[in-house]
Amino acid sequence: MGNYTVIADVGAALVGLLRENLCPDVILSPDNIGLCSPEDKGDMILGLHLYDVRESEELRATQMVDLGPGRQRFPSTFLTLSYMITAYSKADVKHRAGEDQRILGKVIQTFEDHAALSAETLAPVPRATGNDLRIRMLSLELESQQRIWNVPNQAYRTSLFYRVGPVELESGRTREVQRVVDLDLTIKE
Repeated sequence: MGNYTVIADVGAALVGLLRENLCPDVILSPDNIGLCSPEDKGDMILGLHLYDVRESEELRATQMVDLGPGRQRFPSTFLTLSYMITAYSKADVKHRAGEDQRILGKVIQTFEDHAALSAETLAPVPRATGNDLRIRMLSLELESQQRIWNVPNQAYRTSLFYRVGPVELESGRTREVQRVVDLDLTIKE
């Protein structure tokens, strides 16, 4: 875990978690939950949009990682991923707002019930440890939410904002090292 696909892997894990908990009770087809931008949602009923990737403020690696005798990997980078989650109900106009609210309520319940993912498998864990990815709801002002939405000619839709992290992105650089095999101490008087 932690290679260059980790950002996509976390997105897929969140989509999988939502599909498992929302289908078929709230959303009939798992294909209607996926990663998409609000501008290009296709036939999604629930879309997750990765709108920000930052280096984690909580965790910074500085030490080389031993890969075995004579080989080390440079330190990993730890990331925080921010998602906007929007419901795009296909109900008729008089029921659409209520349907969107039911969907968003189930998303909140799902992420509260599964607030951490294993850093190794990206499967939900009952209690987070130091290495697990935490899923936290963000409290953003409406103005900030609308700036993130930023879709021309479309009214803002009520959305949820979540942060996931720390996500480890391993370095692709390694180096060969030689261990100390001989020591010569000379004492002068």
